[in-house]
Order: sequence, then C-alpha cells, then structure tokens
Amino acid sequence: MNLNKENILALLEEIIHPEFEKNIVELGMIENIDISDNEISFSILPKRQQDPFAASIKKKCEQLLSEKFSSVTVKITERGKRQNTANREQTQTNYALKDVKHIVAIMSGKGGVGKSTISSNLAVTLANRGFKTGLTDADIYGPSIPQMFGVQNSQPMMVKVDDIELIEPVESYGVKLMSISFFINHAEALIWRAPMATSALRQLAGGTYWGELDFLLIDFPPGTGDIHITMTQELNLDGIIIVTTPQPVALADAIRGINMFGHEKINVPILGLVENMAWFTPDELPENRYYIFGMNGGKKLAAEKQIPFLAEIPIVQSIRQSGDDGIPAVCTSDIQAKVFDELADNFLKQIK
Repeated sequence: MNLNKENILALLEEIIHPEFEKNIVELGMIENIDISDNEISFSILPKRQQDPFAASIKKKCEQLLSEKFSSVTVKITERGKRQNTANREQTQTNYALKDVKHIVAIMSGKGGVGKSTISSNLAVTLANRGFKTGLTDADIYGPSIPQMFGVQNSQPMMVKVDDIELIEPVESYGVKLMSISFFINHAEALIWRAPMATSALRQLAGGTYWGELDFLLIDFPPGTGDIHITMTQELNLDGIIIVTTPQPVALADAIRGINMFGHEKINVPILGLVENMAWFTPDELPENRYYIFGMNGGKKLAAEKQIPFLAEIPIVQSIRQSGDDGIPAVCTSDIQAKVFDELADNFLKQIK
C-alpha cells in the first residue's frame, strides 16, 4: 500500500466512534494530514470537548497505521483534550464549573445501599473542614438530598452572571445544593426517558452558579446506564467513589460499576470504595457489632480489584433518623462524625 493521504484516510475509515457509530473520517475528526520523511502527522478533533473515547481512538489510529506502514513514525496531536478546571471554556456549563477545582461522582451499582447518605455526610464533613463544597442530586428518579438537608421546600432563583443566566444553589450546613426535587411536584412520579433525564441533569450540574468550590460532589443515580455515560463525558470528572454493602448481591453490582468506569472507553479514576451498612450497632450497646449483611465484603472486593478502601460505615439508628429529620448524621452523632472524618481523610489522600 502506497503512503499517501488517500490510503491513510481509507484506513482510518475502519475506526468507528463507539458513541456516534460512524467512522472518524466521516465524522470529520481527522485534520491536517501531513506526510514528510516517512512520518505521518495529523490532528484528531474529538466530537465533544470531554470525549472519553478520544484516547482509545488515538491508540487505534497509531496501531492501525503502524501495522500498515511499519517503517513510519506516527505522531498524533489531539485537539480538544480533557482540560483542567481553570481552562474550561465559557459556555454556560463550563462557565458554571470554571471555578470548581474537583468534580467527583458518588455511585452505586444498585439502589438502597445508602449512596445519598454517604454523599450528604461526606459533603458536610468536607465543608466543616473549611472546604468550599457543592452537592448535585443527580438521582433523577429518586432525589433525596433536599430531604436529608431539610430544604425540600426551597425554590431556587435565577441569577445573571456576566450576561449568563444560572440557577442560584440552595445552601444548607455549609454545602451548596442543587436537585431536581426543587422543581417538581413531589407527589408525582417522573416518567422520563433517558434523554430527557440527562438533559435535566446537564442543566442542574452545568447551569448552576456554583462560584468557587474545592469540591463538587455528584450523587449519581444507581446503575450503569446512559445517564452515567453522558454525565461522565460532559462533566470532566476527577474521580468516582463507589458505595456498596457487604452482601454478594450488592457486591456484584459494585463490580459492574468498577468495570464500567475502569474501562478504557470511560477511564475515570476510581478513588475508592465505601462499604456502607458494614455492621449494626444498637445505640444502647455502642460496643456491639452485628454483621447482618456479612463481614468485610467491600474490603475484600477493594483488595481484589486493587482500588483504595475508603471506609466502613455502620448501621446506626441515628443515621436513618437524621436523614428523615433533615439533619446530616455527622451533625448529631460524635460516632458518625468520627466515621465520616476517616472517610474524608482517605478521600483527600486520593484526590489529585
């Protein structure tokens, strides 16, 4: 095969973008092909600014061209690569997030493992330590963060910043909050398909005036579906925290989450795993531990997958009561404050 632009493009047409299901030449992702002294160079222009597939596409281009032209050095310059927070573009979404240092999602493979409890108490713990912290309730079908902070009846206002209209977040216990719950009738079910839900989440996270934040935590919905993929693409995540309980049925779903975010097509750092409901401790017998759901399931999984183990959170009545009363547990219990302090310590060691 002759080394020329036509043959290079013909080869690159074999590479299909996983999201758009078209080849990268047809999508207009290849620019400025140059052949000089047996060296090929060109630019890859990703379809979106935070394209999680850009790295794998680059690798496939290098492999494919090197196989066909073995004596050729392939140099590829990516345009639109993942940027850090300080360099975010001034679109509405990027303007809203431009002063956010770290964006971290908290997810679980299944519902009912206490993901929102972990999110809310970690956020308050970070705020109590002096970190400027925000929390987006992205559990679109089961939003519970406003209830846990006692602000379920709040109605956020719009604010205009440099001619860009954004939503003013609600603040409680030192944490800036945003949730779909602020804008819906609580008595009605949300009957939304994934595109509509994703559009709403995009507006919540990227259309809110967060201002300066050290951490924006995203309380993801349970599972590993379209919403997770899209939000991961668009929010430029710095990492994922995975929450599970010790029993095998929850661990199996946690493994799916680990595999999803660790996949080369997604490739978001997994900051660690939290084992919730690790044991039951009655308030009247604080030294007793009853392993209702099994022992050390999350710790063993973290070791097996070689990811950090961040904390074990016990079941105590005060956590459930505090959530129902709209007061984060770390504000009502020294025991819980200590547990979440350990989680915060380990989390801060992992974040870059």
